[in-house]
Amino acid sequence: MGFTLSNQQQLLSKMATGDGHGENSPYFDGWKAYDSDPFHPTKNPNGVIQMGLRENEMCFDLIQEWVLNNPEASICTAAGVNEFKDIAIFQDYHGLPEFRNAVTNFMGRVRGNRVTFDADRIVMSGGATGAHETIAFCLADPGDAFLVPVPYYPGFDRDLGWRTGVQLIPVACDSSNNFEVTRAALEAAYEKAQKANIRVKGLLITNPSNPLGTVLDRDTLRSSVTFINEKKIHLVCDEIYAATVFSQPSFISIAEIIEENIGCNRNLIHIVYSLSKDMGFPGFRVGIVYSYNDAVVNCARKMSSFGLVSTQTQHLIASMLSDNEFVERFIAQSAKRLKTRHMRFTMELAQVGTSCLKSNGGLFVWMDLRRLLKEQTFEAEMELWRTIIHEVKLNVSPGSSFHCPEPGWFRVCFANMDDKTMEVALTRIRTFVLQDKEAIVPRKSNRLWKATLGSAFQSRRMDDNMMSPCMMSPHTPIPQSPLVRAT
Repeated sequence: MGFTLSNQQQLLSKMATGDGHGENSPYFDGWKAYDSDPFHPTKNPNGVIQMGLRENEMCFDLIQEWVLNNPEASICTAAGVNEFKDIAIFQDYHGLPEFRNAVTNFMGRVRGNRVTFDADRIVMSGGATGAHETIAFCLADPGDAFLVPVPYYPGFDRDLGWRTGVQLIPVACDSSNNFEVTRAALEAAYEKAQKANIRVKGLLITNPSNPLGTVLDRDTLRSSVTFINEKKIHLVCDEIYAATVFSQPSFISIAEIIEENIGCNRNLIHIVYSLSKDMGFPGFRVGIVYSYNDAVVNCARKMSSFGLVSTQTQHLIASMLSDNEFVERFIAQSAKRLKTRHMRFTMELAQVGTSCLKSNGGLFVWMDLRRLLKEQTFEAEMELWRTIIHEVKLNVSPGSSFHCPEPGWFRVCFANMDDKTMEVALTRIRTFVLQDKEAIVPRKSNRLWKATLGSAFQSRRMDDNMMSPCMMSPHTPIPQSPLVRAT
């Protein structure tokens, strides 16, 4: 006899039977569409191309080269087996000292050595997801809120609110000023929360932005610090894309701002970091909480027992990031290759009249398809998105899943595939946007699209000069659940 929904609700917790994880979002639906029909250049050339995965595969050749040259860094090799016992046995919540030192070294180098970090303030977590939740637990009670400028990463609703009961209140930003965060918008969001009797405990900003790919300038950062100081609330800075900035203006860390601001209350400043984007290591689950507040560091370290980074991973990362020559080469090459890929992608889109928000960081572009909407509504955006997913066979993410206030924007990831796959994706986009505007939605039949895209893949050839030596796999396989890799 099977259980009904009512039976389940009686037997399980509200968390288990609720939808607080957010998996019913179009953002995750796109992952599922890819998971059920993944593109492969020979086995499934008409499959869905994954352009919703914020993964950095641009420099894996450098990583592999280092690993081959440093076999002792892994305790699971003949060269490193002598350290197996010391690494495999129990370690405290602080993490290996060499790991914390290496991470602070890397964080400083990514920021041009303009600031330094204290290894004693490093708290480990299971990826940025765990780091954000830890911060939420430390700073807020159920029902409290964080202000978050829109558009923002869809996973924040899950990361900060699912298990903590914390609310996220959007700070209005729009395309009229390239989605910049203004003091007026911060004040308006704060006042709205006050009128609703919601206690605001902090402001969360992402720099560089996901999904915009833009960096916050010094004035905006200074204004944000002034704002939180006046309101006596916390500032949480997600800087997980710090090393993906590939052109001017350069990335400015909140750490630089508070060093120049003598009047800043440092107890209110916290940084979330990880190696998932800058190094391309989402599978290692290396998340970092870096807080200037001693009490938060102390509490977060205790909480880290629920999501520690394995000592085997710590040992390998410590060895790699302590190699300054490698780190400098990696940072430089990553920026160079991301710039080339971004330029190629945006120029190709521009040739078919499709623009993107001007950006210089991240692993994605914020693509403007407003002109392709039947009408300027979110319903029309979803209709267009379903066509792109199911007929054009590209997993791009609709702006509404990022809480964007304007329909027609889409986030498109470009760093998680090899050059040939990117060319197939660009061919599909060209074919799509150049069709008769009267036929934008609904599109031609799936059969015609498959024929068009199949022939396009066979005929499309890549200029040798554009080939990247670093890409090895035609697509990124993902685990059974699309949510595991979404952080």
